[in-house]
Amino acid sequence: MVENNKNLLIKLIFLVSIFALVSAFFIEYILGHQPCNLCILERFPYLLAIIIILFNYKFSQFEKFSILLLTIIFLVGTILSLYHLGIEQGFVQESLVCDLKNGSNLLSKDEVLKQLQEKNVSCKDVTFKIFGLSLTSYNILISLLITAGTGKIYFNYDKN
Repeated sequence: MVENNKNLLIKLIFLVSIFALVSAFFIEYILGHQPCNLCILERFPYLLAIIIILFNYKFSQFEKFSILLLTIIFLVGTILSLYHLGIEQGFVQESLVCDLKNGSNLLSKDEVLKQLQEKNVSCKDVTFKIFGLSLTSYNILISLLITAGTGKIYFNYDKN
């Protein structure tokens, strides 16, 4: 029973990760909503999850370690998303992560013109909502659920 739950959760995480990345790229490239730097960073746990799960299917002897990695990665993803939500809600000041493109003060005339043409999205600006919630809010919920599920499986792993 526990083995089936573990396999089901890993497959679900894989599908959710693919769906999250495809949705993010669809919203960015098809719908035209430019992501901020934190939004881009919030995609990495899903990409890493896909890589780890594919690696786990090839090398199943590292399954317990893979589950621990997934737990840690999505815990970090949850913290990053909570930080982003704090910026969106005005509880936290924007950091340098939100302003990575403007790190250099020495710009040529061509670079200044190029930067003026680019859309720089602030981390506090929500450009896309679903049912009144930002994608960061959904990311917090998904990351928390994955962290809780993989954490439970990891701590009960040897009880089979």
